[in-house]
Amino acid sequence: MKIGFFITCLVDLMRPEIGMSAVKLLESAGCTVEVPLQQTCCGQPGFNAGDTEASRELARKFLAEFEHFDYVVVPSGSCGGMIRHHYPTLFREDPDIRNRIEALCARTWELTSFLHDVLKIDRLPGEFEGDVTYHDSCSGLRELGVQAQPRALMALNPKIRLSEMRDARACCGFGGSFAMKYGNVSSAIVDEKVDNIQASGARCVVLGDLGCMLNIEGRLRRRGDDTTRVLHVAQVLAGDA
Repeated sequence: MKIGFFITCLVDLMRPEIGMSAVKLLESAGCTVEVPLQQTCCGQPGFNAGDTEASRELARKFLAEFEHFDYVVVPSGSCGGMIRHHYPTLFREDPDIRNRIEALCARTWELTSFLHDVLKIDRLPGEFEGDVTYHDSCSGLRELGVQAQPRALMALNPKIRLSEMRDARACCGFGGSFAMKYGNVSSAIVDEKVDNIQASGARCVVLGDLGCMLNIEGRLRRRGDDTTRVLHVAQVLAGDA
């Protein structure tokens, strides 16, 4: 099985170790993984800001770079949601490209959903031990239905002890440009999320979207919490944290 790995902008620029953990998980499951070096952005920031032409160009670029793979795997619910749900809408009036885009979108998966729903793995390549709580990132949850999958995968390791926080499905307040446009609202939302994380008793919060990771981690640190760890689910499943 030949996998094209779409590393995403944030992972590539800020936390490349997440990408390495994701590749480790895929290779341990028997996949051949390639990371096209020309890849850039999925186009979500421009799409959300109304610049559909820029997003359309990036979608065409994505198609050219990933169309020949059996599957495309993304370690981000928001980028995965952009590709699967919004790319087809960019080409409503171009049926030739739309058909190709739709075929590729159907083969594009968020990482934990691919491991659980497609590969159906029953073991993990590394060990992580500790108490964790899980935050359901909005796009992965609402656009891709990612909720049970990361929990089921973590349950494969009995040393991972999950303590569910209150309102795990609630937004963290990031939302890309939302956090900049509505700073006060965003701050109130992430404060409540941090309260729930700390009340869970776990000293580690796990999630599947780097934007949420950075937002939550930043709030924890600004509130003086230097001990609660914030990890991507790929790091925990691969035993790299």
